[in-house]
Amino acid sequence: MKNHTKQFLLLALAVLTTPILSAQGILGGHVTGNVQIDGQISSADSVIGAQDVPEKLLMNARADILYTNGDFSAGLRFEAYHNPMLGFKSQYKGEGIANYFVRYQGDIISITAGNFYEQFGSGMILRAYEDRYLGLDNSLRGLNVTLRPFNGITIKALAGKQRYFWNYSNSIVRGIDGEVNLNSLISSMAESKLRATLGAGFVSKYEENQSIYADPSHIFNLPLNVGSGAVRMDLAYGNWGLQTEYARKGQDPSVMNDFIYRNGEALMINATYSQKGFSANIQAKRVDNMCFKSERTESGEMLYINYIPAITKQHTYAFLSMYPYATQTTGEMGLQGDIMYKIKKDTPLGGKYGTDIHLNASVITAIDTTQVPGPGIGYQSDWFKTGELYYADASLEIAKKLNKDLKLTCTYGYQIFNPVVEGHPGDLHHNHIVVADLTWKVDKKNVLRFEAEWMGSDSRFNYDVNDKRCGDWIMGLVEYNFTSAWFVSVSDQYAYRDGIGNYYNVSIGYTHGATRLQMGYGKQREGLLCIGGVCRMVPASNGLTFSLTSSF
Repeated sequence: MKNHTKQFLLLALAVLTTPILSAQGILGGHVTGNVQIDGQISSADSVIGAQDVPEKLLMNARADILYTNGDFSAGLRFEAYHNPMLGFKSQYKGEGIANYFVRYQGDIISITAGNFYEQFGSGMILRAYEDRYLGLDNSLRGLNVTLRPFNGITIKALAGKQRYFWNYSNSIVRGIDGEVNLNSLISSMAESKLRATLGAGFVSKYEENQSIYADPSHIFNLPLNVGSGAVRMDLAYGNWGLQTEYARKGQDPSVMNDFIYRNGEALMINATYSQKGFSANIQAKRVDNMCFKSERTESGEMLYINYIPAITKQHTYAFLSMYPYATQTTGEMGLQGDIMYKIKKDTPLGGKYGTDIHLNASVITAIDTTQVPGPGIGYQSDWFKTGELYYADASLEIAKKLNKDLKLTCTYGYQIFNPVVEGHPGDLHHNHIVVADLTWKVDKKNVLRFEAEWMGSDSRFNYDVNDKRCGDWIMGLVEYNFTSAWFVSVSDQYAYRDGIGNYYNVSIGYTHGATRLQMGYGKQREGLLCIGGVCRMVPASNGLTFSLTSSF
Protein backbone atom coordinates (compact mmCIF):
# COMPACT_ATOMS: atom_id res chain seq x y z
CA MET A 1 0.00 0.00 0.00
CA LYS A 2 1.36 3.40 -0.96
CA ASN A 3 2.32 5.90 1.73
CA HIS A 4 -0.29 8.49 0.73
CA THR A 5 -3.02 5.86 1.09
CA LYS A 6 -1.79 4.93 4.56
CA GLN A 7 -1.76 8.58 5.54
CA PHE A 8 -5.29 9.07 4.32
CA LEU A 9 -6.49 5.99 6.23
CA LEU A 10 -5.07 7.50 9.41
CA LEU A 11 -6.85 10.76 8.59
CA ALA A 12 -10.09 8.87 7.92
CA LEU A 13 -9.77 7.08 11.27
CA ALA A 14 -9.37 10.42 12.98
CA VAL A 15 -12.37 11.81 11.13
CA LEU A 16 -14.59 8.87 12.05
CA THR A 17 -13.73 9.19 15.75
CA THR A 18 -14.95 12.79 15.86
CA PRO A 19 -18.53 11.86 16.87
CA ILE A 20 -17.13 10.54 20.17
CA LEU A 21 -15.12 13.67 20.70
CA SER A 22 -18.06 15.80 19.64
CA ALA A 23 -20.30 14.13 22.19
CA GLN A 24 -17.82 15.27 24.83
CA GLY A 25 -17.90 18.81 23.47
CA ILE A 26 -14.34 18.68 22.13
CA LEU A 27 -15.15 18.97 18.43
CA GLY A 28 -18.18 19.91 16.36
CA GLY A 29 -19.46 18.40 13.15
CA HIS A 30 -21.44 15.28 12.36
CA VAL A 31 -21.15 12.05 10.39
CA THR A 32 -23.63 10.75 7.80
CA GLY A 33 -23.45 7.90 5.36
CA ASN A 34 -25.11 5.09 3.48
CA VAL A 35 -24.55 1.39 2.89
CA GLN A 36 -25.58 -0.78 -0.07
CA ILE A 37 -25.15 -4.54 -0.47
CA ASP A 38 -26.27 -6.30 -3.67
CA GLY A 39 -26.06 -10.06 -4.09
CA GLN A 40 -26.81 -12.66 -6.74
CA ILE A 41 -27.06 -16.45 -6.95
CA SER A 42 -27.28 -17.75 -10.52
CA SER A 43 -27.43 -21.23 -12.04
CA ALA A 44 -27.00 -22.48 -15.59
CA ASP A 45 -29.93 -22.31 -18.01
CA SER A 46 -29.25 -23.48 -21.56
CA VAL A 47 -32.51 -22.05 -22.93
CA ILE A 48 -31.80 -18.42 -22.04
CA GLY A 49 -28.01 -18.78 -22.24
CA ALA A 50 -27.22 -18.37 -18.54
CA GLN A 51 -23.77 -19.78 -17.79
CA ASP A 52 -22.76 -21.74 -14.72
CA VAL A 53 -21.13 -19.54 -12.05
CA PRO A 54 -18.26 -21.14 -10.07
CA GLU A 55 -19.06 -19.04 -6.99
CA LYS A 56 -22.63 -19.60 -5.87
CA LEU A 57 -22.87 -16.12 -4.35
CA LEU A 58 -21.76 -12.94 -6.12
CA MET A 59 -21.77 -9.64 -4.22
CA ASN A 60 -21.22 -5.91 -4.72
CA ALA A 61 -21.05 -3.83 -1.54
CA ARG A 62 -20.19 -0.26 -0.63
CA ALA A 63 -20.29 2.14 2.29
CA ASP A 64 -20.04 5.94 1.95
CA ILE A 65 -19.05 7.98 5.00
CA LEU A 66 -19.19 11.80 5.12
CA TYR A 67 -17.97 14.02 7.94
CA THR A 68 -19.08 17.68 7.93
CA ASN A 69 -17.94 20.48 10.18
CA GLY A 70 -18.92 23.97 9.04
CA ASP A 71 -17.18 24.76 5.75
CA PHE A 72 -15.03 21.64 5.97
CA SER A 73 -15.94 18.09 5.00
CA ALA A 74 -14.18 14.79 4.40
CA GLY A 75 -15.42 11.51 3.07
CA LEU A 76 -14.49 8.05 1.93
CA ARG A 77 -16.08 5.09 0.20
CA PHE A 78 -15.28 1.47 0.92
CA GLU A 79 -16.12 -1.00 -1.85
CA ALA A 80 -16.05 -4.80 -1.91
CA TYR A 81 -16.68 -7.14 -4.86
CA HIS A 82 -16.63 -10.83 -3.86
CA ASN A 83 -16.89 -11.59 -6.67
CA PRO A 84 -18.46 -8.96 -8.97
CA MET A 85 -22.07 -9.62 -9.95
CA LEU A 86 -22.81 -10.71 -13.50
CA GLY A 87 -22.37 -7.87 -15.96
CA PHE A 88 -19.74 -6.04 -13.89
CA LYS A 89 -16.13 -6.13 -15.01
CA SER A 90 -13.92 -8.76 -13.37
CA GLN A 91 -11.29 -6.05 -12.73
CA TYR A 92 -13.45 -4.84 -9.84
CA LYS A 93 -12.73 -8.05 -7.92
CA GLY A 94 -11.36 -7.21 -4.47
CA GLU A 95 -11.98 -4.68 -1.75
CA GLY A 96 -10.60 -1.43 -0.46
CA ILE A 97 -11.09 2.31 -0.13
CA ALA A 98 -11.98 3.42 -3.65
CA ASN A 99 -12.78 7.08 -3.04
CA TYR A 100 -11.60 9.63 -0.50
CA PHE A 101 -11.49 13.41 -0.30
CA VAL A 102 -11.25 16.49 1.91
CA ARG A 103 -13.08 19.69 0.99
CA TYR A 104 -13.33 23.31 2.00
CA GLN A 105 -16.43 25.08 0.69
CA GLY A 106 -16.55 28.81 1.28
CA ASP A 107 -18.53 31.64 -0.27
CA ILE A 108 -15.74 32.69 -2.64
CA ILE A 109 -13.58 29.60 -3.05
CA SER A 110 -14.11 25.85 -2.80
CA ILE A 111 -11.24 23.36 -2.80
CA THR A 112 -11.41 19.57 -3.05
CA ALA A 113 -8.37 17.33 -2.71
CA GLY A 114 -8.65 13.61 -3.43
CA ASN A 115 -11.39 12.00 -5.52
CA PHE A 116 -14.01 14.28 -7.00
CA TYR A 117 -16.74 14.43 -9.65
CA GLU A 118 -17.14 17.41 -11.95
CA GLN A 119 -18.88 18.48 -15.15
CA PHE A 120 -18.33 21.36 -17.56
CA GLY A 121 -21.55 22.43 -19.28
CA SER A 122 -23.49 19.46 -20.64
CA GLY A 123 -20.39 17.28 -20.31
CA MET A 124 -19.25 17.22 -23.95
CA ILE A 125 -15.64 17.98 -22.96
CA LEU A 126 -15.67 16.86 -19.31
CA ARG A 127 -17.94 14.79 -17.13
CA ALA A 128 -16.42 12.88 -14.22
CA TYR A 129 -19.29 10.96 -12.65
CA GLU A 130 -20.41 7.65 -11.18
CA ASP A 131 -23.28 5.31 -11.99
CA ARG A 132 -23.22 2.29 -9.71
CA TYR A 133 -25.83 0.41 -11.76
CA LEU A 134 -23.65 0.63 -14.87
CA GLY A 135 -20.53 -0.26 -12.91
CA LEU A 136 -19.01 3.02 -14.05
CA ASP A 137 -16.85 5.36 -11.99
CA ASN A 138 -14.52 7.75 -13.80
CA SER A 139 -13.85 10.08 -10.88
CA LEU A 140 -10.72 12.19 -10.93
CA ARG A 141 -8.15 12.00 -8.15
CA GLY A 142 -6.32 15.25 -7.76
CA LEU A 143 -7.28 18.86 -7.04
CA ASN A 144 -10.49 20.71 -7.95
CA VAL A 145 -10.92 24.43 -7.26
CA THR A 146 -14.06 26.55 -7.78
CA LEU A 147 -13.79 30.33 -7.54
CA ARG A 148 -16.67 32.83 -7.36
CA PRO A 149 -14.91 36.21 -7.33
CA PHE A 150 -18.05 38.20 -8.16
CA ASN A 151 -21.74 37.56 -8.04
CA GLY A 152 -22.63 35.78 -11.30
CA ILE A 153 -19.12 34.56 -12.18
CA THR A 154 -17.95 30.98 -11.58
CA ILE A 155 -14.49 29.69 -12.49
CA LYS A 156 -13.43 26.05 -12.16
CA ALA A 157 -9.93 24.60 -12.45
CA LEU A 158 -8.88 20.99 -11.95
CA ALA A 159 -6.15 18.44 -12.51
CA GLY A 160 -6.03 14.74 -11.79
CA LYS A 161 -6.04 11.16 -13.00
CA GLN A 162 -9.11 9.08 -13.74
CA ARG A 163 -10.09 6.06 -11.72
CA TYR A 164 -9.63 2.77 -13.57
CA PHE A 165 -11.16 0.02 -11.41
CA TRP A 166 -8.66 -0.21 -8.49
CA ASN A 167 -5.97 1.79 -10.29
CA TYR A 168 -5.73 5.11 -12.12
CA SER A 169 -5.08 6.00 -15.74
CA ASN A 170 -1.59 6.77 -16.98
CA SER A 171 -2.59 10.19 -18.30
CA ILE A 172 -3.13 13.55 -16.61
CA VAL A 173 -6.39 15.41 -17.17
CA ARG A 174 -6.43 19.19 -16.68
CA GLY A 175 -9.25 21.64 -17.27
CA ILE A 176 -10.58 25.13 -16.72
CA ASP A 177 -14.15 26.39 -17.13
CA GLY A 178 -15.83 29.76 -16.74
CA GLU A 179 -19.50 30.70 -16.55
CA VAL A 180 -21.14 34.14 -16.40
CA ASN A 181 -24.73 34.76 -15.37
CA LEU A 182 -25.43 38.16 -16.91
CA ASN A 183 -28.53 38.80 -14.79
CA SER A 184 -26.51 38.41 -11.59
CA LEU A 185 -23.42 40.24 -12.85
CA ILE A 186 -25.13 43.28 -14.46
CA SER A 187 -27.46 45.11 -12.10
CA SER A 188 -29.55 46.59 -14.93
CA MET A 189 -30.45 43.05 -16.07
CA ALA A 190 -31.44 41.77 -12.64
CA GLU A 191 -35.17 42.19 -13.31
CA SER A 192 -35.02 41.58 -17.05
CA LYS A 193 -37.35 39.02 -18.61
CA LEU A 194 -34.38 37.83 -20.62
CA ARG A 195 -32.22 35.44 -18.58
CA ALA A 196 -28.78 34.77 -20.04
CA THR A 197 -25.83 32.60 -19.01
CA LEU A 198 -22.65 32.19 -21.06
CA GLY A 199 -19.89 29.65 -20.52
CA ALA A 200 -16.68 28.26 -21.99
CA GLY A 201 -14.26 25.51 -21.02
CA PHE A 202 -11.05 23.80 -22.04
CA VAL A 203 -9.75 20.33 -21.13
CA SER A 204 -6.41 18.77 -22.01
CA LYS A 205 -5.09 15.25 -21.68
CA TYR A 206 -1.39 14.42 -21.41
CA GLU A 207 -0.50 10.80 -22.18
CA GLU A 208 2.98 9.42 -22.67
CA ASN A 209 4.00 8.03 -26.04
CA GLN A 210 3.47 4.38 -27.01
CA SER A 211 4.85 2.24 -29.82
CA ILE A 212 1.70 1.43 -31.80
CA TYR A 213 2.23 0.17 -35.32
CA ALA A 214 0.17 1.31 -38.30
CA ASP A 215 1.71 -1.66 -40.19
CA PRO A 216 4.79 -3.83 -39.57
CA SER A 217 7.14 -1.08 -40.76
CA HIS A 218 5.43 2.14 -39.56
CA ILE A 219 4.75 3.46 -36.07
CA PHE A 220 2.05 6.03 -35.36
CA ASN A 221 3.30 9.49 -34.41
CA LEU A 222 0.96 10.00 -31.46
CA PRO A 223 0.21 13.41 -29.93
CA LEU A 224 1.18 13.59 -26.27
CA ASN A 225 -1.29 16.40 -25.55
CA VAL A 226 -4.89 16.43 -26.75
CA GLY A 227 -7.07 19.48 -26.13
CA SER A 228 -10.82 19.94 -26.26
CA GLY A 229 -12.74 23.20 -25.89
CA ALA A 230 -16.41 24.20 -25.77
CA VAL A 231 -18.60 27.30 -25.67
CA ARG A 232 -22.21 27.34 -24.48
CA MET A 233 -25.19 29.64 -24.06
CA ASP A 234 -28.39 29.38 -22.02
CA LEU A 235 -31.18 31.86 -22.79
CA ALA A 236 -34.69 32.12 -21.35
CA TYR A 237 -37.39 34.65 -22.13
CA GLY A 238 -40.86 34.27 -20.70
CA ASN A 239 -42.07 30.79 -21.57
CA TRP A 240 -39.24 30.17 -24.05
CA GLY A 241 -35.82 28.67 -23.50
CA LEU A 242 -32.76 27.96 -25.66
CA GLN A 243 -29.62 26.05 -24.69
CA THR A 244 -26.79 25.39 -27.10
CA GLU A 245 -23.23 24.11 -26.83
CA TYR A 246 -20.48 23.56 -29.38
CA ALA A 247 -17.35 21.51 -28.64
CA ARG A 248 -14.20 20.84 -30.64
CA LYS A 249 -11.41 18.34 -29.99
CA GLY A 250 -7.90 18.18 -31.41
CA GLN A 251 -6.26 15.20 -33.12
CA ASP A 252 -6.74 12.17 -30.90
CA PRO A 253 -5.89 8.88 -32.67
CA SER A 254 -7.08 5.93 -30.58
CA VAL A 255 -8.39 2.41 -30.82
CA MET A 256 -11.94 3.86 -30.81
CA ASN A 257 -11.46 5.72 -34.13
CA ASP A 258 -8.95 3.32 -35.73
CA PHE A 259 -6.10 5.77 -35.03
CA ILE A 260 -7.13 8.51 -37.43
CA TYR A 261 -5.97 12.13 -37.06
CA ARG A 262 -9.27 13.82 -37.74
CA ASN A 263 -10.35 16.64 -35.40
CA GLY A 264 -13.56 16.05 -33.47
CA GLU A 265 -16.57 18.31 -32.98
CA ALA A 266 -20.08 18.22 -31.54
CA LEU A 267 -23.07 20.55 -31.48
CA MET A 268 -26.17 20.33 -29.28
CA ILE A 269 -29.24 22.56 -29.42
CA ASN A 270 -32.22 22.39 -27.08
CA ALA A 271 -35.27 24.65 -27.44
CA THR A 272 -38.20 24.62 -24.99
CA TYR A 273 -41.59 26.22 -24.51
CA SER A 274 -43.84 25.76 -21.48
CA GLN A 275 -47.01 27.13 -19.99
CA LYS A 276 -49.65 25.77 -17.65
CA GLY A 277 -50.90 22.48 -19.06
CA PHE A 278 -48.53 22.42 -22.04
CA SER A 279 -44.82 22.02 -22.72
CA ALA A 280 -42.78 21.33 -25.84
CA ASN A 281 -39.13 20.52 -26.35
CA ILE A 282 -36.97 19.92 -29.41
CA GLN A 283 -33.36 18.75 -29.37
CA ALA A 284 -30.81 18.38 -32.14
CA LYS A 285 -27.22 17.22 -32.11
CA ARG A 286 -24.37 16.31 -34.41
CA VAL A 287 -21.33 14.38 -33.18
CA ASP A 288 -18.19 13.69 -35.22
CA ASN A 289 -15.20 11.81 -33.77
CA MET A 290 -15.79 13.03 -30.19
CA CYS A 291 -14.66 9.95 -28.27
CA PHE A 292 -12.34 11.45 -25.62
CA LYS A 293 -10.63 8.98 -23.29
CA SER A 294 -7.71 9.32 -20.94
CA GLU A 295 -6.02 6.24 -22.47
CA ARG A 296 -5.89 5.81 -26.24
CA THR A 297 -5.97 1.98 -26.07
CA GLU A 298 -9.08 1.64 -23.88
CA SER A 299 -12.02 0.28 -25.88
CA GLY A 300 -14.63 -0.37 -23.17
CA GLU A 301 -16.95 1.98 -21.31
CA MET A 302 -14.26 3.10 -18.85
CA LEU A 303 -11.97 6.16 -18.91
CA TYR A 304 -14.27 8.51 -20.82
CA ILE A 305 -13.27 12.09 -20.08
CA ASN A 306 -16.36 13.48 -21.79
CA TYR A 307 -20.01 12.52 -22.09
CA ILE A 308 -22.30 12.90 -25.10
CA PRO A 309 -25.89 13.17 -23.82
CA ALA A 310 -28.50 10.97 -25.44
CA ILE A 311 -31.50 12.62 -27.08
CA THR A 312 -33.73 9.56 -27.09
CA LYS A 313 -36.45 9.03 -24.49
CA GLN A 314 -35.42 6.97 -21.47
CA HIS A 315 -38.35 4.54 -21.32
CA THR A 316 -39.39 2.80 -18.09
CA TYR A 317 -41.63 0.04 -19.45
CA ALA A 318 -39.94 -3.28 -20.23
CA PHE A 319 -40.63 -3.70 -23.95
CA LEU A 320 -40.18 -0.01 -24.77
CA SER A 321 -36.71 -0.20 -23.20
CA MET A 322 -35.79 -3.62 -24.63
CA TYR A 323 -33.86 -1.94 -27.46
CA PRO A 324 -32.06 0.98 -25.76
CA TYR A 325 -29.92 3.27 -27.85
CA ALA A 326 -26.20 3.62 -27.06
CA THR A 327 -24.67 6.97 -28.02
CA GLN A 328 -22.19 6.64 -30.90
CA THR A 329 -19.38 8.97 -29.90
CA THR A 330 -17.52 8.32 -33.15
CA GLY A 331 -20.32 9.91 -35.17
CA GLU A 332 -24.09 10.44 -35.19
CA MET A 333 -26.81 12.98 -35.95
CA GLY A 334 -30.07 13.16 -34.07
CA LEU A 335 -33.34 14.97 -33.57
CA GLN A 336 -35.92 14.59 -30.80
CA GLY A 337 -39.27 16.24 -30.15
CA ASP A 338 -41.32 15.99 -26.97
CA ILE A 339 -44.80 17.38 -26.24
CA MET A 340 -46.82 17.17 -23.01
CA TYR A 341 -50.41 18.42 -22.88
CA LYS A 342 -53.03 18.26 -20.16
CA ILE A 343 -56.65 18.33 -21.28
CA LYS A 344 -58.52 20.45 -18.76
CA LYS A 345 -60.90 19.06 -16.19
CA ASP A 346 -64.65 19.10 -16.78
CA THR A 347 -64.34 18.97 -20.58
CA PRO A 348 -65.62 16.19 -22.90
CA LEU A 349 -62.12 14.69 -23.29
CA GLY A 350 -60.72 15.72 -19.93
CA GLY A 351 -63.55 14.37 -17.80
CA LYS A 352 -63.68 14.99 -14.07
CA TYR A 353 -59.93 14.77 -13.47
CA GLY A 354 -58.37 15.83 -16.78
CA THR A 355 -56.24 13.77 -19.20
CA ASP A 356 -52.47 13.84 -19.67
CA ILE A 357 -51.02 13.29 -23.15
CA HIS A 358 -47.32 12.74 -23.81
CA LEU A 359 -45.95 12.48 -27.35
CA ASN A 360 -42.28 11.80 -28.07
CA ALA A 361 -40.36 11.06 -31.26
CA SER A 362 -36.67 10.78 -32.08
CA VAL A 363 -34.44 9.72 -34.96
CA ILE A 364 -30.69 9.02 -34.92
CA THR A 365 -28.54 8.44 -38.01
CA ALA A 366 -24.90 8.01 -38.86
CA ILE A 367 -23.05 10.99 -40.25
CA ASP A 368 -22.20 11.05 -43.94
CA THR A 369 -18.60 9.94 -44.53
CA THR A 370 -16.33 9.54 -47.52
CA GLN A 371 -13.23 7.50 -46.74
CA VAL A 372 -9.81 8.98 -47.46
CA PRO A 373 -7.24 6.29 -48.47
CA GLY A 374 -4.15 5.76 -46.36
CA PRO A 375 -3.30 6.94 -42.84
CA GLY A 376 -4.43 10.45 -41.98
CA ILE A 377 -7.78 12.09 -41.30
CA GLY A 378 -9.68 8.89 -42.08
CA TYR A 379 -12.69 10.40 -43.80
CA GLN A 380 -14.39 13.55 -44.96
CA SER A 381 -17.92 14.45 -43.90
CA ASP A 382 -20.61 16.79 -45.17
CA TRP A 383 -22.12 18.60 -42.18
CA PHE A 384 -25.73 18.44 -43.38
CA LYS A 385 -25.82 14.97 -44.93
CA THR A 386 -26.90 11.91 -43.00
CA GLY A 387 -25.76 8.32 -43.18
CA GLU A 388 -27.61 5.11 -42.45
CA LEU A 389 -30.43 5.02 -39.92
CA TYR A 390 -29.34 3.96 -36.43
CA TYR A 391 -32.53 4.33 -34.42
CA ALA A 392 -36.02 5.80 -34.58
CA ASP A 393 -38.65 5.89 -31.86
CA ALA A 394 -42.15 7.34 -31.55
CA SER A 395 -44.46 6.92 -28.57
CA LEU A 396 -47.85 8.22 -27.45
CA GLU A 397 -48.82 7.99 -23.79
CA ILE A 398 -52.28 8.84 -22.45
CA ALA A 399 -52.83 8.89 -18.68
CA LYS A 400 -56.28 9.37 -17.19
CA LYS A 401 -57.67 9.16 -13.69
CA LEU A 402 -60.89 7.16 -14.04
CA ASN A 403 -62.09 7.96 -10.52
CA LYS A 404 -60.51 8.92 -7.21
CA ASP A 405 -59.03 5.41 -6.84
CA LEU A 406 -58.26 4.26 -10.40
CA LYS A 407 -55.66 5.60 -12.85
CA LEU A 408 -55.09 4.15 -16.31
CA THR A 409 -52.05 4.78 -18.51
CA CYS A 410 -51.98 3.50 -22.09
CA THR A 411 -48.92 3.72 -24.33
CA TYR A 412 -48.20 2.89 -27.94
CA GLY A 413 -44.65 2.87 -29.28
CA TYR A 414 -43.00 2.22 -32.61
CA GLN A 415 -39.26 1.63 -32.89
CA ILE A 416 -36.72 0.99 -35.63
CA PHE A 417 -33.42 -0.41 -34.40
CA ASN A 418 -30.19 -1.02 -36.33
CA PRO A 419 -28.06 -3.76 -34.70
CA VAL A 420 -24.91 -2.18 -36.11
CA VAL A 421 -24.89 0.22 -33.12
CA GLU A 422 -24.22 -2.82 -30.92
CA GLY A 423 -21.33 -3.96 -33.07
CA HIS A 424 -22.88 -6.64 -35.24
CA PRO A 425 -24.59 -6.62 -38.66
CA GLY A 426 -28.21 -7.49 -39.33
CA ASP A 427 -31.48 -6.25 -40.72
CA LEU A 428 -33.37 -3.35 -39.17
CA HIS A 429 -35.79 -4.37 -36.41
CA HIS A 430 -39.28 -2.82 -36.61
CA ASN A 431 -41.18 -3.10 -33.33
CA HIS A 432 -44.73 -2.19 -32.31
CA ILE A 433 -45.33 -1.97 -28.54
CA VAL A 434 -48.57 -1.56 -26.60
CA VAL A 435 -48.69 -1.02 -22.82
CA ALA A 436 -51.61 -0.77 -20.40
CA ASP A 437 -50.90 0.23 -16.79
CA LEU A 438 -53.74 0.32 -14.23
CA THR A 439 -53.19 1.55 -10.67
CA TRP A 440 -55.84 0.96 -8.01
CA LYS A 441 -55.56 2.83 -4.71
CA VAL A 442 -57.33 0.34 -2.46
CA ASP A 443 -57.05 2.61 0.58
CA LYS A 444 -54.54 5.03 2.12
CA LYS A 445 -51.91 2.32 2.68
CA ASN A 446 -52.62 -0.24 -0.05
CA VAL A 447 -52.01 0.13 -3.78
CA LEU A 448 -52.48 -2.55 -6.44
CA ARG A 449 -50.98 -2.16 -9.92
CA PHE A 450 -51.53 -4.21 -13.08
CA GLU A 451 -49.35 -3.95 -16.17
CA ALA A 452 -49.77 -5.68 -19.53
CA GLU A 453 -47.43 -5.31 -22.51
CA TRP A 454 -47.24 -6.65 -26.06
CA MET A 455 -44.52 -6.30 -28.66
CA GLY A 456 -44.77 -7.38 -32.28
CA SER A 457 -41.53 -7.42 -34.24
CA ASP A 458 -40.36 -8.42 -37.70
CA SER A 459 -37.10 -9.68 -36.18
CA ARG A 460 -36.53 -13.44 -36.02
CA PHE A 461 -34.30 -15.32 -33.61
CA ASN A 462 -31.09 -16.57 -35.20
CA TYR A 463 -28.70 -18.85 -33.32
CA ASP A 464 -25.69 -17.34 -35.10
CA VAL A 465 -26.53 -13.81 -33.92
CA ASN A 466 -28.09 -15.07 -30.65
CA ASP A 467 -30.11 -11.91 -29.99
CA LYS A 468 -32.77 -13.11 -27.56
CA ARG A 469 -34.86 -9.95 -27.91
CA CYS A 470 -36.12 -11.05 -31.32
CA GLY A 471 -39.65 -12.22 -32.00
CA ASP A 472 -43.09 -11.36 -30.62
CA TRP A 473 -43.53 -10.94 -26.86
CA ILE A 474 -46.22 -10.64 -24.22
CA MET A 475 -45.82 -9.62 -20.60
CA GLY A 476 -47.92 -9.37 -17.47
CA LEU A 477 -47.14 -7.84 -14.08
CA VAL A 478 -49.02 -7.54 -10.79
CA GLU A 479 -47.59 -5.39 -7.99
CA TYR A 480 -49.06 -4.88 -4.54
CA ASN A 481 -47.85 -2.20 -2.10
CA PHE A 482 -49.33 -2.63 1.34
CA THR A 483 -48.99 -1.04 4.80
CA SER A 484 -46.65 1.55 3.20
CA ALA A 485 -43.74 -0.75 4.01
CA TRP A 486 -44.11 -3.98 2.02
CA PHE A 487 -44.42 -4.65 -1.67
CA VAL A 488 -44.59 -7.82 -3.73
CA SER A 489 -44.61 -8.19 -7.52
CA VAL A 490 -44.95 -11.06 -9.98
CA SER A 491 -44.14 -10.70 -13.69
CA ASP A 492 -43.51 -12.82 -16.75
CA GLN A 493 -42.14 -12.03 -20.21
CA TYR A 494 -42.71 -14.67 -22.85
CA ALA A 495 -41.54 -14.86 -26.47
CA TYR A 496 -44.54 -16.59 -27.98
CA ARG A 497 -43.55 -16.44 -31.66
CA ASP A 498 -40.27 -16.40 -33.60
CA GLY A 499 -38.33 -15.74 -30.38
CA ILE A 500 -36.94 -17.67 -27.47
CA GLY A 501 -37.32 -17.45 -23.71
CA ASN A 502 -39.74 -17.25 -20.83
CA TYR A 503 -38.57 -14.77 -18.20
CA TYR A 504 -40.51 -14.83 -14.94
CA ASN A 505 -39.67 -12.88 -11.80
CA VAL A 506 -41.01 -12.69 -8.26
CA SER A 507 -39.90 -9.81 -6.02
CA ILE A 508 -40.61 -8.78 -2.47
CA GLY A 509 -39.40 -5.73 -0.58
CA TYR A 510 -39.59 -4.15 2.85
CA THR A 511 -38.85 -0.56 3.88
CA HIS A 512 -38.37 0.66 7.42
CA GLY A 513 -37.25 4.24 7.88
CA ALA A 514 -34.07 4.70 5.84
CA THR A 515 -33.51 0.95 5.38
CA ARG A 516 -34.80 -1.05 2.42
CA LEU A 517 -34.47 -4.78 1.70
CA GLN A 518 -35.52 -6.29 -1.62
CA MET A 519 -35.29 -9.88 -2.87
CA GLY A 520 -36.19 -11.39 -6.23
CA TYR A 521 -36.14 -14.76 -7.93
CA GLY A 522 -36.38 -15.37 -11.65
CA LYS A 523 -34.69 -15.05 -15.01
CA GLN A 524 -32.89 -12.09 -16.56
CA ARG A 525 -32.57 -11.75 -20.34
CA GLU A 526 -29.19 -11.04 -21.86
CA GLY A 527 -28.97 -7.53 -23.28
CA LEU A 528 -27.83 -3.96 -22.85
CA LEU A 529 -28.52 -1.88 -19.77
CA CYS A 530 -28.42 1.79 -20.79
CA ILE A 531 -28.68 4.97 -18.72
CA GLY A 532 -28.44 8.29 -20.54
CA GLY A 533 -26.98 6.70 -23.66
CA VAL A 534 -24.17 4.92 -21.75
CA CYS A 535 -24.54 1.14 -21.76
CA ARG A 536 -23.11 -2.09 -20.41
CA MET A 537 -23.87 -5.65 -21.41
CA VAL A 538 -25.86 -7.69 -18.89
CA PRO A 539 -25.52 -11.47 -19.34
CA ALA A 540 -28.41 -13.88 -18.87
CA SER A 541 -28.98 -15.11 -15.32
CA ASN A 542 -31.30 -17.47 -13.52
CA GLY A 543 -31.64 -17.36 -9.75
CA LEU A 544 -31.90 -15.16 -6.69
CA THR A 545 -31.00 -11.50 -6.27
CA PHE A 546 -31.14 -9.29 -3.20
CA SER A 547 -30.38 -5.69 -2.30
CA LEU A 548 -30.01 -3.99 1.08
CA THR A 549 -29.67 -0.21 1.37
CA SER A 550 -29.56 1.97 4.45
CA SER A 551 -28.56 5.52 5.34
CA PHE A 552 -27.75 7.26 8.61
